Formats: sequence, C-alpha cells, structure tokens
Amino acid sequence: MPLRTVHGSLAPLAAAVVLAVALGACSSSTSLINARTQGYEISDSAQAQIRNGQSQELVTLVLGSPQSTNTFGDQTAWYYVETKVRQTAFGLTMIDSRTVLAIYFDKNGKVVDKAVYSLKDGKTVTIETRRTPSFGEDRTFIDQILQSF
Repeated sequence: MPLRTVHGSLAPLAAAVVLAVALGACSSSTSLINARTQGYEISDSAQAQIRNGQSQELVTLVLGSPQSTNTFGDQTAWYYVETKVRQTAFGLTMIDSRTVLAIYFDKNGKVVDKAVYSLKDGKTVTIETRRTPSFGEDRTFIDQILQSF
C-alpha cells in the first residue's frame, strides 16, 4: 500500500489541531502558580455583622469557631486568620496578604471590641539558633548502638 502524504488542503487542519492541543495544555489546572486562601475567608459582610454586645454564640454562628483563642484576666479574644498565598508547582509558597480578625469579649461573653490586623502590623521574630551546652557527651544514635556492644 502506498504511503500517503499530507496535501495542501489537510495542512491547515493539522496545524489547527496542533495549535489547539498546545493551547489546551496552557489551562489553569496545569499552571505553575496556584493562588489559594489558607484559613478563614473573612468577608466584609461577616465583619459588619459583628457588633458590640453580641454573644459568643452569635459570633460562632456568623464566623464559625475561631482558629485561636486567648484569655487574659477577665477578657477573652478570638482570632480568625485569612492568608492569601501563591504556591508554585515546585512547592515554594509566597504570602500575598494576611488578615487577622480579632474579636474581644468581656467576662460575660459579650463582644466589647473587634480589630482587623494585616501583614504590615505583624512583627518578625527571629528564632535563636544557639544551643545550650550540656554536660557530658553528645552521642549520635549510631554511637549509642555501637557502644552497647
């Protein structure tokens, strides 16, 4: 059977198919950067519903349970954290924005204040990398096994 070649009328069709497949590979599902939200999605309408004097139960109905809580003296604070990040296909995560909604309650469980903090309000804390010296020998796991023989 003779081998057929692509004639002039089929060449544009083949080029269109190749172009469609190439452009289809550029969809968002295979993009190199994925934008997403970590934590809560805090909407402006939900923030507007929280007013002074409301109970903790009503705040839970509107926003859900808090991500973190803090009690200091007779005042309690609930924290809702929303972080918008971009993550590359290689695992590198870049923080675009962070919003912390803090709701403060009195000893009776009623809202007394609320505050919204952003990424610029945060402070970087450096982790101390020095090691406290200990007396005696620091042996590795292998040293301990070999010493037991």
